[in-house]
Amino acid sequence: MTPSEIRNALSSSKPCKSRQETVEVLNELVTGSVSTRLSNVHGSGPLLVSDIPETALTGKGGVILGIDEAGRGPVLGPMTYGAAYWHPDESKSIPKTFNDSKQLAVATRNSLFKDMQTNHNIGFVLRVIHASEISRNMLRAEPYNLNAMSHDAAMQMIQAVLDAGVKIDTCYIDTVGIAESYQRKLDREFSRYNIQFVVEKKADAKYATCSAASVIAKVSRDAIIESWKWTESNYEPIGDRNYGSGYPSDPKCKEWLQNNLADPLFSFPDFIRFSWGPAKKALKENAVEVKWQAEEEDVDGEDASANQTKINTFLQAVTNKSNAGTKRKRERLDFFGNVRLNAVTKIVKT
Repeated sequence: MTPSEIRNALSSSKPCKSRQETVEVLNELVTGSVSTRLSNVHGSGPLLVSDIPETALTGKGGVILGIDEAGRGPVLGPMTYGAAYWHPDESKSIPKTFNDSKQLAVATRNSLFKDMQTNHNIGFVLRVIHASEISRNMLRAEPYNLNAMSHDAAMQMIQAVLDAGVKIDTCYIDTVGIAESYQRKLDREFSRYNIQFVVEKKADAKYATCSAASVIAKVSRDAIIESWKWTESNYEPIGDRNYGSGYPSDPKCKEWLQNNLADPLFSFPDFIRFSWGPAKKALKENAVEVKWQAEEEDVDGEDASANQTKINTFLQAVTNKSNAGTKRKRERLDFFGNVRLNAVTKIVKT
């Protein structure tokens, strides 16, 4: 597949056409071989929808689906959401060793994930919420918090499976926030699909599809972290990748943050969640302070909009430059003088 085709597969919410395509796109996503960080500037990050198992479309009744996440707490790297599903008639072909991914040995997790990729009876979805997307959302004027992002990611994955023509009978979700409130939210959102939602704590240790989703999320996140390619030009971190677990309480992570401001003005690489407390603390102590000059408020506390120059005055000829526009209660900001910006007094056609 071409880089363009891979990017399209990760932004269209449409399922891959074959298992071979699924595995290829997945590999490119987690290794960073193709730039897929759509969330760096705007919009949602990558969403991979696997090819659809035949029995999920033709089997009697609906599939069972599970959802879980990985990387909620770290100050660096993405948070990943996984969904796994299969038709109940195919349960015998599903590995029996699924469990909460955090309780499995690394080798076992990796082996299970490989089994899932070759098992044509298992469908899955992977949503990557990069650190840049988390930072941008949480630092908005009206913050879009992590719980809301988590809920929306889960609903986005469910909708992608439904849009592919799959009927979901039961959906198991490891809760984020209050389980009862989350379940009511899901019931409202998908009321016309007659899905039975089961939202519980530790669901990834109770239900096989949820455990499989946990494996998808955890293994994918680990691979993304391990193969991360710095997007900042010529940037090489001090201490390489020795940031420990990535959790704020980890001494190795704290030291790495203190030593790795990529730039004193623009601060950390986009691998870091700027909205996390330790990142804010490191910025306050080590980064350059920026003061913004803005004419939002006048010196006496009144709204300056009444005293600001109206746009049409910039296009009117005046005889005295000092009287151009309306008079201000304060001097113009230094910036305008420094760059020699003045009101237009005459337009000359050439």
